[in-house]
Amino acid sequence: MSTSEFETDNNFLHFSEFIDLLKSLIREPSVVGAEHAFFRVLQRELEERGAQVTWYEGLLVAHGNEPNRCMFSSHIDRHGLICTGPNEFQFAAFVSGQMSDLLGKSVSEELMLTLMNRFENTPVIAYEPWSGAYRGRGLINNAYICEYRNNLIFEVEKLEHLVAGTPVGFLDKLKIDNGLLSGQLDNVLTAAALVHLFSLGYQGTAFFTAEEESGGSWRYLLEWFRRFGGSTNELYVVDTSPYKNRDEADKQQIVLRNRDEFAEFNIETTQKLAQTCEKLGISYSFKDHYITKQNLSSLNSDKPKLSLGRTELGRITDKSLGLVHGTTIQIPTTGYHTMDETASIDSTIAFLKLLIKLGAVENLEAAKRL
Repeated sequence: MSTSEFETDNNFLHFSEFIDLLKSLIREPSVVGAEHAFFRVLQRELEERGAQVTWYEGLLVAHGNEPNRCMFSSHIDRHGLICTGPNEFQFAAFVSGQMSDLLGKSVSEELMLTLMNRFENTPVIAYEPWSGAYRGRGLINNAYICEYRNNLIFEVEKLEHLVAGTPVGFLDKLKIDNGLLSGQLDNVLTAAALVHLFSLGYQGTAFFTAEEESGGSWRYLLEWFRRFGGSTNELYVVDTSPYKNRDEADKQQIVLRNRDEFAEFNIETTQKLAQTCEKLGISYSFKDHYITKQNLSSLNSDKPKLSLGRTELGRITDKSLGLVHGTTIQIPTTGYHTMDETASIDSTIAFLKLLIKLGAVENLEAAKRL
């Protein structure tokens, strides 16, 4: 993207304001299973932008004057730790998802070893789960697999005073370099985009869900649709999507899907989304096609087959029996589930343009130009 193109996009998308918002939100911890404090931050930001906000268990719902016009959903939980005993911390997604040998849902040793090495010497911040009050800073100085529980245990320097149940987020700030955004982006990046959408005049509905990283967010969303939704409900679920390197990620600005491991997505909605990308000049690819191609190329090797992925939309499509349907919109990233997940500014701008078009933001000069 040229400098003049970026300046044009910055003017009518108010991209600088979006970046300021993202910088602020990424510093607020939102550990899976302990998201209440982040919901409070979101409520303030949304209401300042004119949205009407309602809290439910595991779900924050924001809408404008035409709530049925369009519906987006973004999960807001991020990976982190939970204090489970004196100077003992476990990976929050495992605790929230009740993944342990006690229930027969143990985590693979391969995954535990990966996580054990991924966050070595990572600075962390402890907070009160409801208020968000600061409870101290520390540094991960050790991680090991407990032989008695077959579970991953972290030790954190300077947080020995914490009591069980205290969430500990990875201390983070947004980094911008060479046209790339970096940090723990999943999924604060797309959540910030939905908040920013209200700044631009969006009048539809945005859902912000908890516990997606532990597989529980769809339940909160489905409860809302069963109580307040129509006979059928079209939903766009937004998120990031991992690629192994920047060359692979930069082959498309936006990632779409026809399906995931759980269900097929709505064909008409997915086709409409692809057509909208083409009209806007946004390059896209289908992640399920990419994964299928990768698996075919490794048929004669010892490499394990790649999963089609597990998305919030796939789970709710599978469980709602037709009540909720839709498709996904994802930003391609590298360094997935690390402190250096990276997305291009080019893809982020394309993502915002697509949300504006789908959300029918009519009172914005940007929408008139798309």
